Amino acid sequence: MRVSMRILCLLAGAQAFSTSRLHATRSLATQQPLSAKVDGRTVEGEVKPTNNFILVKIADAVEQTEGGILLTGKAKIKKTEGTVVSVGPGKTHPETGAVFDMPVASGEGVVYGKYDGTEIDIDGAKHTLIRDDDVMVKFKGDKLTLDTVEVVRDAVLVQVETKERATEGGILIARSSSSETKPSTGKVVKVGPGRYATNGEIMEMEVSTGDYIKFRDYAGNEVEIDGEEYTVVRMLDILAKF
Repeated sequence: MRVSMRILCLLAGAQAFSTSRLHATRSLATQQPLSAKVDGRTVEGEVKPTNNFILVKIADAVEQTEGGILLTGKAKIKKTEGTVVSVGPGKTHPETGAVFDMPVASGEGVVYGKYDGTEIDIDGAKHTLIRDDDVMVKFKGDKLTLDTVEVVRDAVLVQVETKERATEGGILIARSSSSETKPSTGKVVKVGPGRYATNGEIMEMEVSTGDYIKFRDYAGNEVEIDGEEYTVVRMLDILAKF
């Protein structure tokens, strides 16, 4: 009887060891790096941005106008927006060692400048690597709207004035679409949290939502939201508020 009990104990121990080993093997398998094809080359592991870079999956190009006209080839409108895949650890100040946190997170939508970023192909999908300073606005959800849009760092979203003027033939032309100086006055719609000081603390913004501001000529970048034209300007480019 004692021998039988001893045998049963040994068998139970062996089974437990086998089960434990199986779980350990599965755990290791799930921790193995995934492979990806980057610019035609198969690599092990994920593509991880460094420093203050952001990996963005580029949104599909617009293939049809609002009027229903199909666009083909070079006529397709390339979007400068996409979804954040991953972000780097952030920029470190060279003198103080302070780390500046990244202003966006995975899953958020971003809009960046037309000439910003370095394109990279990952598993056949177009991506781009941009810096945190290249982000004009960010948004949550599938669509950029005035309700979902947010500005980052010391950026300010401004609804610019587009006063119309009449041509000699009586045709009204929006000031922003004419050859004259771009509008540099507008109403503040959204305000970022502020930019980092050298010690890593966020500096307070000097304008608030609802303020009217005057900013430098040709400063800022245009972004269309809900069919309206807005401009994103940095705090350093704002000359006055009223």
